[in-house]
Amino acid sequence: MMGFTSWQAAWQRALVLGLGLVALPVLAQTRVNINPGDRIETDRVGVFNVWKGALETSLRKAGASAVQTRYSSDATADMNAGRANVYDLMVGPAPVIGSAVRYGYVPVVGSTQGARAVLVVPEGSAIADWARSKGQRLGLPGQDSVVTYLLRGEVQAGNTTLARQYPSIYQTRYQDALLTCLELRRCDVVAVEQAVAQQWVASGKKVRIVWQSREVPGLSVALHKDAGVPVEALRGALMAELAKLDAFGYTGTLTSKDFEYVSTLGYFTPRTLEGATLVEDPAVVESLLAGGARYIDARNEEEFSAGHVPGATLVPYVEKSAKDPGYDPKLDQFDVQRLGQNKAQPLVFGCNGPECWKSFKASRAALQAGYTKGYWFRTGVPAWRGSGRPLDRGGAKAG
Repeated sequence: MMGFTSWQAAWQRALVLGLGLVALPVLAQTRVNINPGDRIETDRVGVFNVWKGALETSLRKAGASAVQTRYSSDATADMNAGRANVYDLMVGPAPVIGSAVRYGYVPVVGSTQGARAVLVVPEGSAIADWARSKGQRLGLPGQDSVVTYLLRGEVQAGNTTLARQYPSIYQTRYQDALLTCLELRRCDVVAVEQAVAQQWVASGKKVRIVWQSREVPGLSVALHKDAGVPVEALRGALMAELAKLDAFGYTGTLTSKDFEYVSTLGYFTPRTLEGATLVEDPAVVESLLAGGARYIDARNEEEFSAGHVPGATLVPYVEKSAKDPGYDPKLDQFDVQRLGQNKAQPLVFGCNGPECWKSFKASRAALQAGYTKGYWFRTGVPAWRGSGRPLDRGGAKAG
């Protein structure tokens, strides 16, 4: 006797062959990953179940034939999974969704309550801002917390690391435990979500906020563009389900731009480089070159040949070290001798934009080798091209 699946397939073939119709698609299983985030520490499983129910119902309404849902509490693993497109749909805090959006996912729905990292000190503390927290004992949520991600990213953007900024770091899974750390004077400053700090203040705790990050979206949903589920149909169904199941407010108007800041934080190069002049405007670079500066392209030969700033000299920075201000330059290769004998000549270092670390590292190598007029063109070739300025093509000019 023919099984149901075989009968269904035979029926569809009959329609195609006998009636000239296109077979109706049978959607594969939709893989869903849900990370409730670290804000709701007391009931992560409860939050997961709310989302699981809402998503499974909404996906079926949007046309998914089968749904497989997975619980996660590991944001680092989720970001890796997003880059590898392991899941069709992901629910998670801003760093997870921001990373996913860079790798083919589309924002669907998000909480109307955003997230922001803040630094909190006791009321009588002499610490007045982030700069003056340097050298103090820091209390921090776990590695995968959105707070830790935001703080680490901002510290990196300032061209340093958490370890350099804070000689003593105490980490705990629960943000409320950091209040105890402050009260017992085991921490001089702690990092928590703004909403947590505001709850402490509202309850009469003697603390104050001395620094805050930019706001990022709260818990959000992203669907992979090739998942086979209509985005608008899912958005409408999910907004209706969440309104019934969850007291929090949600919005369906999030776009990739809302995740731009968090998706580049901790991934892009710092915004400063001591000893070098930061340049982001191609017009300034053009002026420097007209005045006698040399443009040093730190990319590889293939990238250089595909298009480079006219007159540029290729001096590849062979990068093996981490994309981090604390990288080990001994792991890399860069021939500073090819920069020329005149260490007073202005040198402009560029590569493939803010996410490319090669020009940052090449600039530092030049400064350490004694070159005195370094200009770091952080926005690089993408900015030059985007400004409408021409690119030359072909082989490398000798250094």
